[in-house]
Amino acid sequence: MKYVLVTGGVVSGLGKGVTASSIGVILKACGLRVTSIKIDPYLNTDAGTMSPFEHGEVFVLDDGGEVDLDLGNYERFLDIKLTRDNNITTGKIYQSVIDKERRGDYLGKTVQVVPHITDAIQDWIERVAMIPVDGKEGPADVCVIELGGTIGDIESMPFIEALGQFSYRVGPGNFCLIHVSLVPVLNVVGEQKTKPTQHSVRGLRGLGLTPNILACRSTKVLEENVKAKLAQFCHIPAENIVTLHDVPNIWHIPLLLRDQKAHEAILKELNLLGVARKPALEEWTARTKVCDMLHDPVRIAMVGKYTGLSDSYLSVLKALLHASVACHRKLIVEWVAAGDLEDATAIEAPDVYKAAWDLLKGADGVLVPGGFGDRGVQGKILAAKYARENKVPFLGICLGMQIAVIEFARSVLGMCDANSTEFDPETSHPCVVFMPEGSKTHMGATMRLGSRRTYFKVPDCKSAKLYGNASFVDERHRHRYEVNPDMVSQLENAGLSFVGRDETGRRMEIVELPSHPYFIGVQFHPEFKSRPGKPSAVFLGLIGAACGHLEAVLKYGHASKLLTNGLSNGKPMVKIHQNGNVKPSNGSLNGVYSNGNGVHY
Repeated sequence: MKYVLVTGGVVSGLGKGVTASSIGVILKACGLRVTSIKIDPYLNTDAGTMSPFEHGEVFVLDDGGEVDLDLGNYERFLDIKLTRDNNITTGKIYQSVIDKERRGDYLGKTVQVVPHITDAIQDWIERVAMIPVDGKEGPADVCVIELGGTIGDIESMPFIEALGQFSYRVGPGNFCLIHVSLVPVLNVVGEQKTKPTQHSVRGLRGLGLTPNILACRSTKVLEENVKAKLAQFCHIPAENIVTLHDVPNIWHIPLLLRDQKAHEAILKELNLLGVARKPALEEWTARTKVCDMLHDPVRIAMVGKYTGLSDSYLSVLKALLHASVACHRKLIVEWVAAGDLEDATAIEAPDVYKAAWDLLKGADGVLVPGGFGDRGVQGKILAAKYARENKVPFLGICLGMQIAVIEFARSVLGMCDANSTEFDPETSHPCVVFMPEGSKTHMGATMRLGSRRTYFKVPDCKSAKLYGNASFVDERHRHRYEVNPDMVSQLENAGLSFVGRDETGRRMEIVELPSHPYFIGVQFHPEFKSRPGKPSAVFLGLIGAACGHLEAVLKYGHASKLLTNGLSNGKPMVKIHQNGNVKPSNGSLNGVYSNGNGVHY
């Protein structure tokens, strides 16, 4: 097994995750099998209990692991299925060591950070690296490890010590360290400054790790004299210093690495030059060009409560992007804070209220994503009502599906107080109820999590056609509440159709409104399995309906068929761009244009 470690210096948010994913892409293109590990130095056992404002979205894996959003990048870029153990946290490591100590596994030894914690980290990496993640037999060839945080952080010190030891454990030719650092340009002098990177590399060396390759984030390509200076002071060959400058979308990053021959430097360090082939990135290159060339817009109103931080909905944005590319439309995301649509806002801030409704009414489609808590719920209900009554394409995910059911019960069945027991435990019409197997005392890992099977009960429904007329589909879940099965017959008699259910037939998974052009709600999170070139079925349906191509999408069923037979006319794709004053840097939103309302970087 060969290991590539990606660390970051100077500041956080440089794009280590995208860099690690891109390194994986280029190594995979060289014919190698790749797996990934993300190390998060926080004490939480996993990301499940953290607010999206704290750490971006919680990404859910097939096995139910609630993990860092970078694992979503790995899965999308490499088209692999990771496990919860591919995300290492300080909490997991300490918990495993303390459990061993309580069992008496250390035979009376004094348990310390070195060697017990550091050994546990190394053992974890070696064990997880051997787990196949690409559907093939046997372990991968290369494991890409990303160390979260910034060099110098106190909480990451045990991991740095462990990784320093690990580089000696696996031996020369099996370990390559890539350090991602910042080369800022001071506006006053307009000059690229190397000192922050010099200090970062010096700090890394002082901790026992020596970088083999330097990946420099900058607004523009590194000048040759700057590269020479970095090579001299950081003791790294000039050919091992690569520029990761700002690009219109992150699909360019693997191509940047290839063009600078980064793969050759990595393969040389890992003694794989004679094994690997030249990187085959033709399909990736074509998709990236398509992405850059799209110009016909499709506007999607994203009605949520975490609109102030776009990373809160990262996978949803990527799924929209993948679908938009397949339909050859430039995606424009209109961020609508759900609370801004409510009557209270009309009184307190009428301008904000009007702006939010103008965005909603100007959209080609409406998406209500998942979420927790009662803030903004009434605004989401109003958005669902608007989409239903005005025949605007609508997709509700998790809470978004529950919102659609509550709105239908209120507006069509006349149940004025219809609600979820999450928001009103005393409601006389509980459309959405707490799941019997859930826990009300423990928050972490107590939801219905991971891949579950949904069976289609109405074979000719839109969602079944979108999934290629399959009889069932496996999608990832993350929820504590579900549609009340005792109210289903009443809702169906009024016109709603619960076309997808679990194996028992009592848990509602997919709801459609047959009288509407495209009104679908899903209890699962389809965005987690969307891939470039293989968009999620229901997202593809939403974009297809929003740009007037739903019939073509339904005809060809799956995106792969659509790309070759349906809407593909040789034009390209999408970008995430701000209409406000802020330009995205390396763009966690790359590929999508957005109105910039409250989006922070």
